[in-house]
This record gives sequence, C-alpha cells and structure tokens, in this order.
Amino acid sequence: MEVTVSAKTVEEAVALGASQLGKLVSEVKYEVLEEGKKGILGLGSREATVKVTAVETVQDKVLEYINRLITDMGAEATAKVARIEENLADNGTVEKDIWINIEGKGLGMLIGRHGDVLDSLQYLCNIVVGRFPKNPDRHEYVRVVLDIENYRAKRAETLCSLARRMADKVLATGRNFTLEPMSPYERRIIHSELQNVDGVHTFSVGSQGDRRVVIAYGNEEEQTSEE
Repeated sequence: MEVTVSAKTVEEAVALGASQLGKLVSEVKYEVLEEGKKGILGLGSREATVKVTAVETVQDKVLEYINRLITDMGAEATAKVARIEENLADNGTVEKDIWINIEGKGLGMLIGRHGDVLDSLQYLCNIVVGRFPKNPDRHEYVRVVLDIENYRAKRAETLCSLARRMADKVLATGRNFTLEPMSPYERRIIHSELQNVDGVHTFSVGSQGDRRVVIAYGNEEEQTSEE
C-alpha cells in the first residue's frame, strides 16, 4: 500500500501519509518527490510532496497468519490488533506486547477447554513472531497476547476467585490442595493472587503439559516463578 501526499513540510507529509495508511511513522518508508518551499511573505511557497509506502510489520504478518488459521478452522471470526504496549527493560531491551482480539461467531472452538485452544493459537502466533526478520538497530522482545472477547480477563477473575476459595479451605483444614493442570499464564495468576495471603504459600509440580499449582499450608517460602 502506498499514498502520495502533500503538506507544508516533509515531516508533516510523512505523518499524514502514515495516518492515511493506518500506520505509525516508524512503520512506513517514504520518497521525497518534491521539497517544500516557504517562499517570501507567503509568495512562491510550495508544499512538500512525498510517496509513503507501508512496510510490513510483525503484527501484519501475525494477523495474516491467525486470520488464515481461523478460516481454516471454520470459524466466522476476524482477528484485529487491539493495542500495542512497549516498555523499556532495565537491560535496554524494548519489550513489545501485541494484543490481538478475535471477534465473530463460532468462538467456542477457538477458546477450547479452559482456553487450551486459545493458548495453542497464541503459541503458534509467537512462533511466527520469532521467524520475523529482526531490526538490527532495535533490540526488542516481541510477544503476542491473543484474546477472544475479553476471555482472558474473565478467566483471570475466575481463577482469582478459585485461588481465594481454595486458600480458605487450606487454612481451615491445614491440608494442601492441588489444582487442576494449568498453563504457565494461569499458574502465574494463582501465584500472584496468593503471594500475600498469610498462612499459605504456592508452588508448582508436575511435568510440562500436566503442571499444577499446589496451595500449601504454612508460610514457608517456596518457588513461585514459572520456568
């Protein structure tokens, strides 16, 4: 996609062109067709003209991939970028989270039991991210977070409620309680929810694919991070 636009300055023309393409300035390249000229007292002025071309971004590639996958699965749904968050880590790496939301019909098959299909789709999207050419001038870590009609927020609320109920049960009985297998993302929610609850601590057990959170009686410090 490309557009030819004119404005008072090259910078303004590039920004306008990027906006028309639905891109950030960092996501386009441009060719100056004509330099702008201020003129004297408004006479002889001339606008700058540039040709602005959209550069394929990692989110473009992921959207193309996930929408093709959704179609192949038979769901009448579409994936769109909801937001992009960037944070600068202490080591200077730019941590970029691309939040993609899926809307439409037949979404149950895309979520699966406790979000297992959704997690698998997210995993595949992040493989696509890993294969996308890196910018040698920008040290960044990019991650895709895939969601379906706010499922993850609703699931997190359910897990927090479950964690609190089970913690109360552990405190009342003095016996440990092991939850069902969960993804790393869901286990982190449980650990975080209970990390400041007096009288219990949490840790994970089991092998990959069958890893569970144990809510244990007592305040003994255990490993709560996910590896």
